[in-house]
Amino acid sequence: MPAVNDAIGIAIVIAGIILLAFELIHPGALLLIPGSILLAFGFLYLFLPNDLTNSYIGPVIIIVAAIGGALIEIPYYRWVAPVHRPMSTTSGGLVGEEAIVIAPVQPDNLRGKVKVRSEVWSARSADQTIPVGTKVRVVHGEGVSVTVQPISPPPSS
Repeated sequence: MPAVNDAIGIAIVIAGIILLAFELIHPGALLLIPGSILLAFGFLYLFLPNDLTNSYIGPVIIIVAAIGGALIEIPYYRWVAPVHRPMSTTSGGLVGEEAIVIAPVQPDNLRGKVKVRSEVWSARSADQTIPVGTKVRVVHGEGVSVTVQPISPPPSS
């Protein structure tokens, strides 16, 4: 029956390798820990089958493999997916950002438009009309609009 046991052990090792390879190809699938456990289990099954089931060493090695996988996985994911700005923008998240006026901004109406980064937002001002081309800062965001104030003098026409 050693050939069957060898085939099972090899299949378990291959499954672990496949999980680790899939994780490298598609980071974020959280497969480092199960891949590490399958590798440890497969090698124990192949080389120390009696220690796997008849002693405390097998479970300890599998637990160590899981902890090792976790200790590798956490820094790996921080490296693969560094912290970045959210993919979607909310008007409240724009507070403090600089923008440029692309349609005149007036108090108490939303016909004005500003370009923040690469997005165009409806805008109002607190107390003055702001002409096209003026650099502004977002001071408040609500719904799909922002309130802005000038940070540079309007361009001369």
